[in-house]
Amino acid sequence: MNLIPILFPCLLLFTSVAGEILGPGFYGNTCPTSHVLLPILFPYLHLFKSVAGEILRPGFYGNTCPKAEIIVREEMRKAMLKEARSVASVMRFQFHDCFVNGCDGSVLLDDTPTMLGEKLSLSNIGSLRSFDVIDNVKAALEKACPATVSCADIIIIASRDAVALTGGPDWEVKLGRKDSLTASQKDSDDIMPSPNGSNATTLIDLFQRFNLTTKDMVALSGSHSIGEARCFSIMTRLYNYSGSGKFDPAFDPIYRGKLTKLCPMGGDENVTSSMDATAKVFDNQYFKDLVSRRGYLNSDQTLFTSPETREYVKMFSENETKFFKAFAEGMVKMGDLQSTKPGEIRLNCRVVNRKNS
Repeated sequence: MNLIPILFPCLLLFTSVAGEILGPGFYGNTCPTSHVLLPILFPYLHLFKSVAGEILRPGFYGNTCPKAEIIVREEMRKAMLKEARSVASVMRFQFHDCFVNGCDGSVLLDDTPTMLGEKLSLSNIGSLRSFDVIDNVKAALEKACPATVSCADIIIIASRDAVALTGGPDWEVKLGRKDSLTASQKDSDDIMPSPNGSNATTLIDLFQRFNLTTKDMVALSGSHSIGEARCFSIMTRLYNYSGSGKFDPAFDPIYRGKLTKLCPMGGDENVTSSMDATAKVFDNQYFKDLVSRRGYLNSDQTLFTSPETREYVKMFSENETKFFKAFAEGMVKMGDLQSTKPGEIRLNCRVVNRKNS
């Protein structure tokens, strides 16, 4: 007999009162089958409790660290005042963390003599930044609630706050993740796309691997509404598109002229440029720019040139409300990508905890 369909609605109720005195008919309305299930399941309730504790849910720290989300937002606000670009950089962590073995904070781990982590992977080296912002958030949380809030959850909360603080949508986040005990440069290299080699088709394939739809992918590409990117990421588009020795014909000529001045052949490829016309405001200008052929990255502009994604770009360019809704939904879905490996609550997001010997 499969008890799961019968048990699931009662599971959290059983575990929440484990150890308390139960009265006759206590679950009469909420779990009418309890008189049958409790005698069978009582020896195993401790197992269910540990499983239930891993279920992601809003308000996870309501009892253990009730001001956790307030603290994260305040630290993100401080970071934005110090450097506007930093919050956009922090938002990128969710993408680069969750796609590589789930949302487990592995992207934050520094390399060790025995572990090559993800920070120096091809898609991250010289690109991911503002790790100090996460350090500051973690320090504030450790002061308020020691050893309670995971670094993986900090990424999820801070990414949401980066959007909300710059004018974008605000949404409820599900929390309760554990931090990974290791990281893998190889896994990141194998999964994350190169900024020069990505296009709409490769991005569709990548997102589908994680049960994210084409609409999700286009909406989440709107994260490029805020922040900047390096000249390194567009040199091929400007000077040797598809090995032609020429520029990408999809460029708006005026926009291409601006970029060639900013990123000349043989120039400093670490110079940065905004990725849309309103780089400090989270809005739908990014999609309007794609329609006007002013996308910065190749992966951006191909969202409009590709028939598989063009209609979503047009829809979001014309309706910011629809973009905001789809973006928030996509971020929640991405945040549901979980690691299957053991974890912990790191005390320092850059290193795993020391084990007592």
